[in-house]
Amino acid sequence: MHDDQDPLEELPDAVAAAAFRRLVRHLRHRHDAQNIDLMGLSGFCRNCLADWIRDAGYEGDKAAARELIHGMSMDEWKATRQSEATQEQLDRMAESLTRNRADLR
Repeated sequence: MHDDQDPLEELPDAVAAAAFRRLVRHLRHRHDAQNIDLMGLSGFCRNCLADWIRDAGYEGDKAAARELIHGMSMDEWKATRQSEATQEQLDRMAESLTRNRADLR
């Protein structure tokens, strides 16, 4: 949801960019926070951030955007960082995504 009256729109771009980079670096460091868990809790994950930078004008393709956010290729990420999702994690993610669709109308 984007609202021109949102005070967030007054945040200087340089400050927003610095905070974004800090968030990405934090997520790179906390690879124990699995994407599936982030999705289940908050409705977004590292892959969403990669999609969002592309939506914002990043010219790289999907693979390049994900590599930028993850700090490595998706193949390397999956091999070294990603664990198998449990049914409980999948269910939480599905519920969270349902909330995203309802909240973004």
